[in-house]
Amino acid sequence: MQDILGAIGEALAGLLPLWVRLPNLTFTLPHWAYWAGLLLFPIIAMYLIRRAEQARSGEVISKPIAYMLWLWGGFAGLHRFYLGSHIVGFVYVLLFTLVLYGNSLGTKARDAKSATENQLKIAEFMVKRAEKSAARQKSAGAEAKLAAAQKARDAALLKDKAAFQDQEKWQALVGGLFWLIMLMMIADAFLIPGLVSAARRREAARAPPREFEVMARGVAEDERSQITSPLIERVGMVSDWSGNFVAYWSVIAVFVYYYEVVARYVFNSPTNWAHESMFLMFGMQYLLSGAYALKEESHVRVDVIYGLFSPRARAWIDVVTSLFFFIFTITLMLTGFLFAFDSMDVWEVSFTEWAIQYWPVKLTIGIGALLLLLQGIARLIRDVTYLRSNAVG
Repeated sequence: MQDILGAIGEALAGLLPLWVRLPNLTFTLPHWAYWAGLLLFPIIAMYLIRRAEQARSGEVISKPIAYMLWLWGGFAGLHRFYLGSHIVGFVYVLLFTLVLYGNSLGTKARDAKSATENQLKIAEFMVKRAEKSAARQKSAGAEAKLAAAQKARDAALLKDKAAFQDQEKWQALVGGLFWLIMLMMIADAFLIPGLVSAARRREAARAPPREFEVMARGVAEDERSQITSPLIERVGMVSDWSGNFVAYWSVIAVFVYYYEVVARYVFNSPTNWAHESMFLMFGMQYLLSGAYALKEESHVRVDVIYGLFSPRARAWIDVVTSLFFFIFTITLMLTGFLFAFDSMDVWEVSFTEWAIQYWPVKLTIGIGALLLLLQGIARLIRDVTYLRSNAVG
C-alpha cells in the first residue's frame, strides 16, 4: 500500500503545480471572538430552535442539518450518510483515511528531511574546516581529510535531496486527495437539495418507528412539586434560562474539537487555543448550570434512606439541611466575586501562549453561586409552605 501510494505521489508531484498542496492553517482564535461566541451562540441557537418548533412540519430529514454536516463533516462524508447515500459516504471515508495515512507518512518524511538538513549543515561545516586546515598545512594528510569531508558532504547532499523528494511526493499525494474531496464537496453543495428530497421520500415510505417510554429514576415527586408562587416561578424561569443557555455551549465544543482534530491530523496545524478555551468553557458551564440542576433535582445525592421517608419527613430534612446549603453558597458567592474583582484589578491572563483573560471565568463563580442561592431560597419557601399547609392540628 505504501509503495503504491508513494508511486502515485511521485506522479502527482511531477504533474501538479506547487499551489496544489495541503493548505497550512495558522488560525488563532481572537479573544473577542471567543467571548462573543459564548454570549451570542446560545441566544441565536435558542431563537432558531424556537422558530423551528413553531414551524415544525414533521419531516425527519432537514436541509439545514444536511448543510451543517456538509460544512463540518463533509471531509468524512457525514452529510452523505445522513441523506442515505452510503456508497458515496464510504468513498469519502476512504479518501479521508488515505489523507490521514498520507499525512502520517508525510510527517515521518518531514522529520527525515529535518535530520538530513542537519547532517548536511554539519558536513558543510566540516568541509570548510578541512579547507582552512589544508590551506594552512599544505600536507597530504590535510588534503586527504578535505577529500573525505567533501565526500561526506556529497553523500549528505544526496540524502537531503532524496528526503526532499520523499517529502514532496507525500505532500503531493495528500494535496491531490484533499482537492479531490473538495471538488466532491462542491458538487454535493448543489446536489444536497435533490438528495434531501429523495431521502424524505424514502423516509415517508417506511413504517413509523415504534414509540417507547423512558422511565425516570430516582425519588418520586411529592406534593411539594405542585406548590408555587410568583417568586418561585420567576426564580424557576431564571434557572431554566441559565441552564438552557449554557447547555448550548456543548455544541460549541463539538465544532471546536472537530476543527482541532481536522487541523491537527489533516493539515498538520495544531491550535494553541482549542483545548484551553474548551476546558475554561466547561468550567463556567458547570458553575452556571448549578441552579438549573437544583431545580430539576439533578444534583448527585445519596437517596437510599431519603427515599424511604414520607413527603413531610423529606420536607423537614430539606429545611434542616438547607442551613449547610446556604453557608456554602453564600461563602462561594462572596469568595467568587472577590476573586473576580482581584482578577479585574490586575487584568489576569492565563500563563499560555493564547493568554486569555481570567476575570470572566472567575466572575461566573459568583454569578453561579448567586443563581444557586436564589433557587435554594425558592426551594426553602416551597418546603416551608408545604409544611405549614400540612401542619398537624
